[in-house]
Amino acid sequence: MEYDYHLQKYAGPASRHTCPSCGGKRCFTLYVDNDGNPLHETVGRCDHESGCNYHYTPRQYFKDHPEARPNAEDWRKAPEWLDKSVHQRPPCPPVHRVDKVDTIPDDIVARSIRPTLDSDFITFLRTIFDPITVSSLIQEYRIGVTREKAVIFYQIDIQGRCRTGKVMKYDPETGHRIKDENTKGRITWVHSLMKYAGQLPQEWTLTQCLFGEHLLPLFPEKPVALVESEKTAIICAGLIPKFIWLATGGKSQINSRLDVLKGRSITAFPDIDGYSTWVEKLAQLEGFSYTVCDLLVKYGKPEDHEAHIDIADWLIRWHRTPNPRADATFAAVAQYFSPEVHEEIRALIHDLDLEFVGVEKGGR
Repeated sequence: MEYDYHLQKYAGPASRHTCPSCGGKRCFTLYVDNDGNPLHETVGRCDHESGCNYHYTPRQYFKDHPEARPNAEDWRKAPEWLDKSVHQRPPCPPVHRVDKVDTIPDDIVARSIRPTLDSDFITFLRTIFDPITVSSLIQEYRIGVTREKAVIFYQIDIQGRCRTGKVMKYDPETGHRIKDENTKGRITWVHSLMKYAGQLPQEWTLTQCLFGEHLLPLFPEKPVALVESEKTAIICAGLIPKFIWLATGGKSQINSRLDVLKGRSITAFPDIDGYSTWVEKLAQLEGFSYTVCDLLVKYGKPEDHEAHIDIADWLIRWHRTPNPRADATFAAVAQYFSPEVHEEIRALIHDLDLEFVGVEKGGR
């Protein structure tokens, strides 16, 4: 086998690790050499084939990082949004820990949020929303971009500390995540890139939080909507701003990260193939007030199940499907409802194909 690396054989729980994509524990198999040494913490395969589908091979790793090939020059090329002078710096100082949480410097986040450069994901967003909405979403969720136009989804916790950033590539026309293993840098992490560049010490430890968690203290009265992917949270926030839309980062990530949501009203919107998993996992949590939306499993078509759609796919389809009668009905009844619920009323009219008949005064 090229470079003599293979998937690590199962030898108990210690031989399975945390997936760098979905964050699932003991579900990630590393590629190791004949002596059992892993190539890199991100090179391996996740067991969650439907929910995560992460598989980063040695071949792809060496293609992305030619300097890591045997006998290659030992250097690391940092993304240009990181400090290019890193190789002239002295060794990294000890890890700065706050409440035992290692963080990414704020200036790294700020430098990657560029109003003049759209990631391919933002290009797709512009096919759905007006420029003002897109700009608002970028600022609210602190969405970054790389020189290669990959999007950066930063995980910023309730105290405003950046835990890491997930770097992903999307198709600008379809909005689908690029999973082709031949695509360079299709998914990686900011903390991993910074370790390569020497800006973080190797003992820096990742502790993830909910995507969008930093919005909780800004909107203390808003109900929370919980979804799987960062993309879904952002799109839904633009379409239904009534909620604070947060993402777990994966189907399996119903865990202690949700502790920050205790005391909040939560509506969970699992992907169509994750409904039963979320119902089961949420039932195991204590101290939460939540509802699990069954819209997709109840009304989804066979092709929706086959495509593994999520609530954002459903809303985009509704948003793009013309329905003149429904629009006329909404125009007739909108005056009787508060503006903050207009989008929900519009969606209800479209989904149930309601028609305006008239208005009668209720009460005695």
